[in-house]
Amino acid sequence: MFFAAGAEGTAVRGGGGGGGVEHRGRQGPHCRCGRESQPGVSLAGLLWQLRPSDVEVELLAHTRDVVSRDLPVETGLHTGWVENGGLFIASNKQRLDEYKRLMSLGKVYGVESYVLTPSQTKDLYPLMNIDDLYGTLYVPKDGTMDPAGTCSTLARAATARGATIIENCPVTGIQVRADDFGVKRVYAVETAHGTIQTPCVVNCAGVWARALGRLAGVHVPLVGMHHAYVVTERIEGIQNMPNVRDHDASVYLRLQGDALSVGGYESNPIFWEEVSEKFAFGLFDLDWDVFMQHIEGAINRVPVLEKTGIKSTVCGPESFTADHKPLMGEAPEVRGFFLGCGFNSAGMMLGGGCGRELAHWIIRGRPEKDMYGYDIRRFHHSLTDNNRWIRERSHESYAKNYSVVFPHDEPLAGRNVRKDPLHEELLRQGCVFQERHGWERPGWFSPGGAAPVLDYDYYGAYGQERHRDYTYNRLLGDEYTFDFPPHHNIIKNECLTCRNALALFDMSYFGKFYLVGPEATKAANWLFTADVSKAPGSTVYTCMLNKQGGVESDLTVSRISPGDPASPLAPTFEGDGYYLAIGGAVAQHNWSHITAVLQDMKLQCKLLDCSEELGMMSIQGPLSRVVLQEVLDTDLSNEAFPFSTHKLTTAAGCTVRAMRLSFVGEMGWELHVPKADCVKVYQAVMQAGARHGITNAGYRAIDSLSIEKGYRHWHADLRPDDTPLEAGLAFTCKLKSGIPFLGREAVEAQKAKGIFRRLICFTTEEKVPMFGLEAVWRDGKVVGHIRRADFGFAIDKTIAYGYIRDPEGGPVSLDFVKSGSYELERMGVTYPARAHTKSPFDPDNKRVKGFY
Repeated sequence: MFFAAGAEGTAVRGGGGGGGVEHRGRQGPHCRCGRESQPGVSLAGLLWQLRPSDVEVELLAHTRDVVSRDLPVETGLHTGWVENGGLFIASNKQRLDEYKRLMSLGKVYGVESYVLTPSQTKDLYPLMNIDDLYGTLYVPKDGTMDPAGTCSTLARAATARGATIIENCPVTGIQVRADDFGVKRVYAVETAHGTIQTPCVVNCAGVWARALGRLAGVHVPLVGMHHAYVVTERIEGIQNMPNVRDHDASVYLRLQGDALSVGGYESNPIFWEEVSEKFAFGLFDLDWDVFMQHIEGAINRVPVLEKTGIKSTVCGPESFTADHKPLMGEAPEVRGFFLGCGFNSAGMMLGGGCGRELAHWIIRGRPEKDMYGYDIRRFHHSLTDNNRWIRERSHESYAKNYSVVFPHDEPLAGRNVRKDPLHEELLRQGCVFQERHGWERPGWFSPGGAAPVLDYDYYGAYGQERHRDYTYNRLLGDEYTFDFPPHHNIIKNECLTCRNALALFDMSYFGKFYLVGPEATKAANWLFTADVSKAPGSTVYTCMLNKQGGVESDLTVSRISPGDPASPLAPTFEGDGYYLAIGGAVAQHNWSHITAVLQDMKLQCKLLDCSEELGMMSIQGPLSRVVLQEVLDTDLSNEAFPFSTHKLTTAAGCTVRAMRLSFVGEMGWELHVPKADCVKVYQAVMQAGARHGITNAGYRAIDSLSIEKGYRHWHADLRPDDTPLEAGLAFTCKLKSGIPFLGREAVEAQKAKGIFRRLICFTTEEKVPMFGLEAVWRDGKVVGHIRRADFGFAIDKTIAYGYIRDPEGGPVSLDFVKSGSYELERMGVTYPARAHTKSPFDPDNKRVKGFY
């Protein structure tokens, strides 16, 4: 195993012996810090325990344990850990509401935190100006580490466990060879001092990671930027003060002995246009015109700084990504080429947790935690080498790093990259689009008319003129609340029209794959938890698992017959064929997972991508049969077209594949349509539905309708760290058959041992908005947190789903669920909740089968 870090070459070769996962886990952050620990380019080394993500809270906790406890005990060296606490500054109610959400999540993980009044904050931090304070969040056990000391200690631990660290050893090439099946795999690493044969390379080269990736033919979507902080002269009375994050001023103040380090995130960062290979130990000159906004924010918060000198400045290159999340995991282009880069200046605090997960990834094939948000496979392959998209999105993510994280915010950068065939038609009808990894998909429909997404204006930076009267941006701004948004009733109307009449959902952004070939059924049996080897015309909802039994995907799989002649609706093939329909935001993840399994099994079958060639519209509601019977040239009765079946037919003179399915809990059909025919078919359906009250509806309505029915959303209430048994999806697993499938052994072992966490539906009588991360209390004890929440308009209640545990460590049986008294904590306030073991809406599944 070979780790590459920095420009001028720090190489780490993995050693043998008893180090195991933990040994390699610690190499991750070491390599990440290989460049930054050198003289001149040092990170601030801050560690905040609370983030608006359960996974990140867990990653940070591991880093904290490694730095504050494990490494000093193991090596006898000090990492420079100082536990002086952290203070988050709120200048308005929305900001404090965000902090209260973090506080509630922190209770789940035992992270001590307190909301303080301005006067209490002044008592804690006497040098602080509190005139414009609304409140603060104080986390006593936050702290800082010394980057150089931490890296030295990591290096000591790694070498003691068998690793070899070779400095001043630049990588000059990466040998990639194709195996007998044409699969590209890492073979060796070429350096200035010789070639190292290895099947595994980890790219931890930071801002130079893109260049290193090119050596192997791998796209690494990050950009280099100047990132800086300054160190002040001595400040009397600053000793032992907590570190400060003033998000509204976009500035942080880190305690550094008897001085402060000051830095932040500006709206006009300087891009490093030409990344130099000879800059590993260099610094840039600080541009005071750019940095001065941080000084002004710092002086406002701690006025004594106005009379304090600057002792030193540090401005070095940092790598930033399109969503301000790291790039990790195995690259889809080359097997054995792993990424551990793009940490967006958070490499020190995330490095320990991420290093451990990366070690699991390499050794066991998958990380232990849900790392999809960091997985390189989250980005569609068309985006990872799209320089405009990478640059725009990375800028916006950098500039908004300290912005309040609102539940329904959308990017303004990198838009309109992938449009489906109905985009212009829906735009004219007031569609407010969401962006999902390049795709524009319908969010909701505004009665105020068209709200187009305009070219990115960089928020007025770099001489760009800001857009005026920008309708889409104004509608987004209306959503900047933790209350119900102003258009809550518009989404309500879309939902109730679907429940009472019918609605049309454009779902064209879905991934649409064909699995075909002589051994396609063998592959399908192994990949999918459900038995999909049925007769052509059948459609099955199923999961795909990893070896540990975690859910990598949920999707529908339809058995098909070969086309004659071939078309996007029915390709030609020998053997068997399956049509896979997968949520568009996770299509690349699914493609990569299936491809890797097929490569490992060396099966004779192909995976074909027709996502761009087909549109997909879903017509749902009690009147869907009446309307579609006027449009489709086939009998739609229960007897002729039962639930979970599909067939080729015609609509408005166009061949379509109709599937009787639902993702909202109503009777309905999906129409899969060649892109050239989508507008014609759409108009025919809307015309036929007009007298029946049909409406357009978007994904905001789908989110509400699906949670109301109890349907899962992958990467919300269903993730790779959840099993089907825990998620209530045991019915998707063919455990009663003798057919083996990937993850079966783990599922069977869990079934025998018992379920120790379970996904539960909660409702609250009080109509209060929830969005996820709320703490779940049972009989006065925290037992979990909410993963996904929304408002259910048909039952007129807030609905929330979360996994709960028994605090005594026992299995979570249905009796355990039913016997407890529950409350959900939102922003520090608890609300009585009812736990449901079945969906509160149509628990007998009558509506999807056409029984109203």
